[in-house]
Amino acid sequence: MKKTLMILSLSTGLFLGAVTVSEAQKSKVRYADQQMELMNYRHAIEEYKLAYAKKPGYELAVKLAEAHETARDYDGSYEWWKNVVGYEQADSEDYLNYLSAAQRTGRMDAVESDLAGKEVNVDSLKQNLEQLISPSSRKKVKLENVQELNSEASDFLIAKDGSDNLYFVSDRGATFSRKMPGIRIDGRNKMFSDQGNDYTGRNFFGLYRKSADGELEELVSNIPGTYNFSDPSYAKQAGLLFYSVTRDIKKVRKDRNIAVQPEIYYSKVTPEGTLEGYMAFPYNDSLAYSVMNPFIDEQSKRLYFASDRQDGAWGTSYGGYDIYYSSYDENMVFSTPVNAGASVNTKGDETHPFRKGDKFYFSSTGHPRVGGMDVYMADFSPSGISNVQNMGMPINSLSDDFGYRELENGDIYLASNRKGGMGLDDLYLIEEVYKQFLARVIDCDGLVMTDSYMATLRDNTQNGNVQTQRNGTGALAAELEPDSDFSLTISKPGYFTVTDNGITTKGFEGDTLKREYTLKPIPYQLPVFVDIVYYDLDKYVIRKDAKPALDKIAEIMQKYPFLDLLVASHTDSRASDEYNIKLSNNRATAVTEYMAQYNIAAERIRLEWFGEQKLVNDCGNGVPCSEANHQLNRRSELVLEAFPDPTKQYDIPEALKDMDFCNPEDIFEVLSKEISEVPTIYFDFDKAMLRSVHKQELERVAIMLERMPNLMLYIEGHTDQRGSDAYNEKLSARRSKAVMDYLIKRGVTGDRMEHQWFGETRPVHDCSQVSCTSAMHQLNRRTELRVGKSAFTYTGRQKKVNTM
Repeated sequence: MKKTLMILSLSTGLFLGAVTVSEAQKSKVRYADQQMELMNYRHAIEEYKLAYAKKPGYELAVKLAEAHETARDYDGSYEWWKNVVGYEQADSEDYLNYLSAAQRTGRMDAVESDLAGKEVNVDSLKQNLEQLISPSSRKKVKLENVQELNSEASDFLIAKDGSDNLYFVSDRGATFSRKMPGIRIDGRNKMFSDQGNDYTGRNFFGLYRKSADGELEELVSNIPGTYNFSDPSYAKQAGLLFYSVTRDIKKVRKDRNIAVQPEIYYSKVTPEGTLEGYMAFPYNDSLAYSVMNPFIDEQSKRLYFASDRQDGAWGTSYGGYDIYYSSYDENMVFSTPVNAGASVNTKGDETHPFRKGDKFYFSSTGHPRVGGMDVYMADFSPSGISNVQNMGMPINSLSDDFGYRELENGDIYLASNRKGGMGLDDLYLIEEVYKQFLARVIDCDGLVMTDSYMATLRDNTQNGNVQTQRNGTGALAAELEPDSDFSLTISKPGYFTVTDNGITTKGFEGDTLKREYTLKPIPYQLPVFVDIVYYDLDKYVIRKDAKPALDKIAEIMQKYPFLDLLVASHTDSRASDEYNIKLSNNRATAVTEYMAQYNIAAERIRLEWFGEQKLVNDCGNGVPCSEANHQLNRRSELVLEAFPDPTKQYDIPEALKDMDFCNPEDIFEVLSKEISEVPTIYFDFDKAMLRSVHKQELERVAIMLERMPNLMLYIEGHTDQRGSDAYNEKLSARRSKAVMDYLIKRGVTGDRMEHQWFGETRPVHDCSQVSCTSAMHQLNRRTELRVGKSAFTYTGRQKKVNTM
């Protein structure tokens, strides 16, 4: 007896414990549901997981998958959808969600193995997914349930009159325990016939009006015997409301085998929103075919509607319900209806036509679709309708979606019986929650670049790329997630890459985020610095006097990685051509080896060698020359080039971020302040002859001007303060001219130089105020050189020499 009682007690305890665990789990799930409603997504996910750990199940797995997706944790969403499809209860919508998650997280390769052994057509799922994620399907919107209009019944199809009264259809109200007469038509035009016996349990459809001040009331049809009263469409200019009715017909009462079909009528709308009188559409025939879903298009003077007439009287019928139109005049005289054509109509049902601008909208069960009935968009012109596209998710769902309408104020509505609604069919407001991004990409002339560049827009918050396209003006357009940060990269071969990491929709209250970017050409192999090193006869060893120049170049290259070195080496004319080629090669190589001590890679040094082919003077074979002139030929010209590799795509260097690369010579001006030194040429007392050492410096100036064709050279001659003003003025003119003449002999054209003279008026040391030493007098006896891209403003005499 005791043993029996113990067993009973144990069993009862286990049962009560199971009940306690079950109730605790339900409580935790309810709490998690509340957290989801409060948008505490992460906390909700934690609670769902705790509940799932205690008692795994299909419904909880779905909740977790959806919660991760809402929280934009796409990896987590994928894992839970993968879990969901492991349950026997998983349906086609679950498989499609799983496939979407796999696509979103780049795991499509795993789909075949994950679904192995399951009775599911993977190829068909992939095909459906491709349709959903195609560009035409990517409508960046969200759907909000219009709770103030919806009920537990069916609510659909919005229209608005000139007094801001809102009309919609509903079958809200009491259900019936008695038999209802004849026919009921729901929002997707499915007919239910009781033939006197069947009972649907739903009220007939009626038309409801919500006034501008929020008052809601049901309208009464003026048409005798009205059962269903639906499909409002308002003609603003005419002040008429078009609608569909299904009415009582005496003949049907006697013969219950006759079906009553919907018809189109229209009535005058008073300012208060009531209906006055009624007129029938002349092509109604309620005992032969349906005429319903009117849309009055006042711009094209057409009445669009749906009909299942099959006898060909209005043109080819494609099956089921087709969309037709009838033109009308100012007296509402309607022409014979015309079928909208094969691009719109199919063997399925096409209903609920609507036009706005150059777009035509309708619903269909015959075109490729997401769910049972989908909304489609097409291009409209008076001559026809073309390019039909499924509007995709989220406008369409795996259920029925219909009755797309855009009101004058911009509000967009549709009806759907998708999951999560309040009733059988609900009205939804389509809202564009995504911000528009619009960027003009221009060239240096301010012209819009419409193509041939690559743009990558990345959502850094969501960790994914954003699709971009060119709009009608050639601008770059995209739709951006709210409360997110973005980065944009624009690239084009031969142009600097543009990067913008400052794009954000956080705190942005406008509709369109606008930017303008200039693509600037890369000035490949642009010289920014020139120097020369010299060699002893028949030697390629780097001399002591050459090391400071090379040391400085190494320092510059370490600081500016976008600069490479061009070394062009030469010899004098003594020795054979073959020997001198090898010698000049060795001299160029010696520079590379010297730079290695500063970790300057050989790849950053471009070598050229010419032997005796490019002498700077007339010291050719057999020509007697001084050793000083031969020395000028034994050289390596050193040229620092910005952006040296023409095959490489460069970003604008940080040091040059504020530069206008539309004028590449500006690069020289910026860098020359730091790295370029233009020499000052000094003269002996009362002399205008160039010293040998200064000829070497002028060689560097000549190479600079040769390599940088956009530069001008400005030459200013000066004297010390000994001698008369008139004499010193002439002497300074001879000194500036001596520099110019030398450079002209080196091939610099006179139109790229301006020389001027100031006599003793601009001394470095004013010897009229202090007693000057010989060194101080020397500093006054000079010709100063300056380079620039345009003329300086001078106060002294100046002269430009044209050697043409």
